[in-house]
Amino acid sequence: MLSEQIEEKIDLSDGLLAESPDMESAVDNVDRVIPAIEFRDIYLAFDKKVILDGISFTVRRGETKIILGRSGSGKSTIIRLILGLLKPDGGQIFIDGEEITAYSEQDIMSVRKKIGMVFQEGALFDSLSVYDNVAYRLHELGVEELEVESQVKRMLHFVDLEEAIDKMPNELSGGMRRRVGIARALVGDPQIVLFDEPTAGLDPPTARTICELAIKLRDLEDVSSIFVTHEMNNLEYLSSEYAIIDENGEVKFELEGERLCLINTEIIMLKQGKIIFSGKDEELQANTDPYIRRFLKGK
Repeated sequence: MLSEQIEEKIDLSDGLLAESPDMESAVDNVDRVIPAIEFRDIYLAFDKKVILDGISFTVRRGETKIILGRSGSGKSTIIRLILGLLKPDGGQIFIDGEEITAYSEQDIMSVRKKIGMVFQEGALFDSLSVYDNVAYRLHELGVEELEVESQVKRMLHFVDLEEAIDKMPNELSGGMRRRVGIARALVGDPQIVLFDEPTAGLDPPTARTICELAIKLRDLEDVSSIFVTHEMNNLEYLSSEYAIIDENGEVKFELEGERLCLINTEIIMLKQGKIIFSGKDEELQANTDPYIRRFLKGK
């Protein structure tokens, strides 16, 4: 668990980590050196319009990569490439060290099983109950109902929606629908989760709840994730807070700097298909590029 690793790192660093050491040097398990996701010099164009222009990045084990950018900058295209819904015109894509760039639809299915996907609107089946929405993948796989019930209840507990198990989607608020979507994405315990604008259209308190779920996945479940967003509140939550389990077994959120500095969250900003920034939130806030300054101010 990453929460255990956090405690170890606190002990080793007298309560505060130095400026962003490499996570790969902070762990002994050599398997963790292999990135969960890696893009190498990816190009993609539709007709003459360049969507991604030679981008490269990695998502490490237990790391959240926040992808920022205006509409049309290529944010959601990255997710579609990871899922194999699009093929790049050039470059290589790796999932858990496995190159998937040229995989067929049949080949990519085994890769998708490793990945949980949280869509912008929750993408629930309106004709199915919350239980059956969360259980959908398990039912397709023919899992025995006792195991299905156990997993569904566990996932709904994680998103704090046990009481909604028998409700229909039209009985839920927008935020509850998103949380059910997250529960469904977590069935099967994927170690990679992709969030595509998961807080779009939500009020600030509900958006914060969605971000807290992403933080719990990162810090307590050691999940690697990509969080696509254009909302600055999301950036603030994800890059300045971390989750711990207190002495009473309750999940608590603490601010970076009170006990440690986050090393498992980084930011990428896209502009016209190129990465114009990659680094920590403090570096982003200090960046003097006029485009970045305007973006941070919501202009």
